[in-house]
Amino acid sequence: PEARRRSAVVRLPKWEISPINFLFFLWAIYAGGFLVQFLVYLFLKTFTSVTDDTRLILASAATDCGMLLAWVLAKPRLDAPAGNTVSPFLPRALPWKTGALTFLTAWPAVLLVMLVWQNGLNALGIPLEKQDAVDLFAKAKDLRWLAFLTAFAVVLAPVTEELVHRGAIFRYARDRLPRSLALLAPACLFAALHWNLASFAPRATLAVIFSPVYERTGDIRVTMIAHGLFNLNTALMIFAGIGM
Repeated sequence: PEARRRSAVVRLPKWEISPINFLFFLWAIYAGGFLVQFLVYLFLKTFTSVTDDTRLILASAATDCGMLLAWVLAKPRLDAPAGNTVSPFLPRALPWKTGALTFLTAWPAVLLVMLVWQNGLNALGIPLEKQDAVDLFAKAKDLRWLAFLTAFAVVLAPVTEELVHRGAIFRYARDRLPRSLALLAPACLFAALHWNLASFAPRATLAVIFSPVYERTGDIRVTMIAHGLFNLNTALMIFAGIGM
């Protein structure tokens, strides 16, 4: 009965991939991201007129592009995941309703964790630094640059981060590690890669919520949409002068 109950709500089949292939896949994704970032950074250094902020955001976008490129090139050579793991690249209707509901459900929990976490850091005397993205959005004046920042935050970053942390790491870990570790490991990695202590716990909470949603829907597009809406909401709060 328990197995039947689980199969009724979990639509994500086991990823039949060997440990060596998985580790190679993960290495290829991160190596591709860092390689493209490095090449773009070297290219931008030849332009003395490019500001540090511009280099930062273009290098970040290059990292995500490199990771996506590595995913596309490496995945067909491996034991590919079944189901809809890469369905955003297919011409199907996007599950906006489920993604929006996921965002609306996750947002209050993330906000509560953020308040508790940041108050705790303040109580310990640990300084809270703003995220680089917050400063970039706050200082953006040119509409074209603002449109690029928004597209990066709402489209490119969610697609890449969900494919890697949910569609690869959680997908692999869920059938091979204890449940708590399978949820926490990709969530903490996702939060840590944003390089900001003030947002660590809130982002990890968001990731922990997203993983079971992906597991139960079997569709990574749901969490991509929810993630994009979360980033869009953050950007709108920054524009309103609230910040994150």
